[in-house]
Amino acid sequence: MADVEDMWRPVAGEAVGWLAEMDPEHCYSGFEPPGRPDSVWLLHAMYVWRDGLVTTTHDDVYRSVRAAGLAGADGTEAEVGELLEDAVVTGSRLGRSGHPGTGWRRLRWSELAAGFGGPVVPDGEYPGHRCLRQAHPTGSWSAAVEPPAEGCLDREGWRRLTGVLARHSPDGPDTRCLAYYCPLVTADWDRETVYAGRVGDAADLYDHPAMTSCPSNLWAADRSWVVYCDWDLWGTKVVGPRALIEDLLADPELEALRLPWTV
Repeated sequence: MADVEDMWRPVAGEAVGWLAEMDPEHCYSGFEPPGRPDSVWLLHAMYVWRDGLVTTTHDDVYRSVRAAGLAGADGTEAEVGELLEDAVVTGSRLGRSGHPGTGWRRLRWSELAAGFGGPVVPDGEYPGHRCLRQAHPTGSWSAAVEPPAEGCLDREGWRRLTGVLARHSPDGPDTRCLAYYCPLVTADWDRETVYAGRVGDAADLYDHPAMTSCPSNLWAADRSWVVYCDWDLWGTKVVGPRALIEDLLADPELEALRLPWTV
């Protein structure tokens, strides 16, 4: 069986030029396409421990571990060397994420927002750290919550998305598409990193051995749909035909919503 590096081959960075023209201010974190003909945001999954929320935060845990002279190993910012004294460990991961395992359940953004009586995403905002503020007023989430990851759709959501994309592509799973990884993912600031392959193989891009994230952009060669993952956001934008967007909104495994101010 071919591995992901055989299925996805490098192509010239100029292939991403059309997206760069639409979003010249992307700041090296992915290109946001305009939401036409239609668009939707897929909210990155979060999870809650089966026994419910606790008042102890991820930051509390980090500082207790640090005070005890132990190394952080929870996959959050605690692993990323020494923090500034006044920095806050939020609990949010950067890059790939997925279901934490036994004892955890999916916590929908809409469920949490309803509990606090606030919006899922405030008017004028993108899906990110300004959302659901009542659940992390200090910046750090309850230690009983695995909050949404930044910059990358969760593993289960990515696989679900690529399956829906294949159904709405002109040649089904054989449809040629391209994947772009921004410099904040690749650490290569001298060239654009683009791969070409089949949408039927796009699920495997999630575990590309040279990357720590899903692609920053994925698009069909005929440009009928585009996926956008900004390295700083908790949501992934999909742009394409209305039928595709409606299917994503109706998918029971995804949490999707339209944000009209992002079109």
